[in-house]
Amino acid sequence: MSDTTMDQESEKSKGVFSTLVAVGDSLYLKGVNNKAIDSYTTALSIKPDDKTCLVGRSKCYLKMGQFGNALSDAEASLQEDKTFFKGLYQKAEALYYLGEFEFALVFYHRGQKLRPLMQEFKLGIQKAEAAIENSVGSPLSVTLEIKGDLTFFQKDEEREQPITAIQHLTKGKKQQTQKIPKSEKTTKQLLGEFYSDRKFLENLLDNKDLSKGKTKGGERVQDVIQSCLSSLDTCTKFLSKEKPISASGRKHQMKHNRPYHSPLSDPAQFLLKSLDEIDAELTSGNAEGSLRKAFEVMKTVQAWSEKDVPKKKEVLGSLHSCIGNALTELGDIDKAMEHHQKDLELSTQCNLPDAMSRALDNIGGLYAQVGQYTQAIEFWEKKIPLVCGGLEKSWLFHEIGWCHLELDHHKESRDYGVRSLAAADEIADWKWQINASVLVAQSELKLGNFQSCVSHFERALTLAKLEEDHSATSAIQKALDEAKQHLQQ
Repeated sequence: MSDTTMDQESEKSKGVFSTLVAVGDSLYLKGVNNKAIDSYTTALSIKPDDKTCLVGRSKCYLKMGQFGNALSDAEASLQEDKTFFKGLYQKAEALYYLGEFEFALVFYHRGQKLRPLMQEFKLGIQKAEAAIENSVGSPLSVTLEIKGDLTFFQKDEEREQPITAIQHLTKGKKQQTQKIPKSEKTTKQLLGEFYSDRKFLENLLDNKDLSKGKTKGGERVQDVIQSCLSSLDTCTKFLSKEKPISASGRKHQMKHNRPYHSPLSDPAQFLLKSLDEIDAELTSGNAEGSLRKAFEVMKTVQAWSEKDVPKKKEVLGSLHSCIGNALTELGDIDKAMEHHQKDLELSTQCNLPDAMSRALDNIGGLYAQVGQYTQAIEFWEKKIPLVCGGLEKSWLFHEIGWCHLELDHHKESRDYGVRSLAAADEIADWKWQINASVLVAQSELKLGNFQSCVSHFERALTLAKLEEDHSATSAIQKALDEAKQHLQQ
């Protein structure tokens, strides 16, 4: 085989790999995890050690409750690069859902040390600590077994440090707990929510049985914990320079600390605050916390009379929606469906178009997620008269069209793709212009309208290049080349 032929084969292989990964990413975002896994697996047959692809498949396994497979892929993504923070986070998540809370905590901390400002690691530390305390009591009583993969405690000089402002402050310093020349109160103000993490580590350090142990690499666990504490202390020093605590700063902080309102004294304020907290928990990735809070609030609201809360059914519908969303994130589709159906029932009784639209949206999404596309179409089509905005129209028409495409209803998928594209054109949204153009092109290809197919793929490709979306560009270019072959036949 000539060098030219080999280069062509290599480029073709790269193109196929990129397309498969892009398809996997898209299917994962749509919640079609089983098909996403198939796409990632095929991609890994071309590049078995691609760490990004391994993490993508691990995320799918996690969503499907296959935690062992999720852990295996996460560990494989770290084989060549122990500092790959996405792999670290995925490994911590898999360990957490396997019930290995202590080891999950360790990997969350390692990731936080590499990416101090990454919110996901901070939230992971919080939920792992809460799980440990719920299981065995206070941190002082925790005894971690010295087993498993604890090779993460490498020397700083053995790994590449992240390029952050923190790096320059820690360079050349020994990994030991540095004393902060600040009062405990000031340290707490500077670290904010990270302060509880520091106290947790200090409590672990007090556990003599734990601190005397060693990792597989031969390092003392005591040194490991001190290393994590050192990172937090460095952050404290850095923050003290960036945002020193002043009298005016303290006043500003106090201004935003609203007093607690009991449910009975101020129902409206309580509900607004509670719904914000439920939504914030879910948005930050803490589905369990969101679910727990939603159930607590629902119990309170159910005990109230219509006099206390004139719009009680509306509130309960919102809470059912919140519970359904949290259960969806946790993978309990059947129970999630029950709560979204209850939301639809209550919103219909109260004749609330926005709430009805919300419930129909969620129900359709659940059916699509489990591959029941006919039912998804049924509920999403009921939502169409309730939609006003161009962006939501474009999205909705695209999703309905995509379901028809999955059912081999190619004419219907094309028609909805055209409607999605028209809505996207009205608001000049390039993302949905690309998505809709690709949907129309795929449908036209199945219908045998090759010229129209090529035309829509070319439009999508032009937009993707203009927006410098390299992943989309690669996938669309591959599909376009295949479509042009049909024109030549």
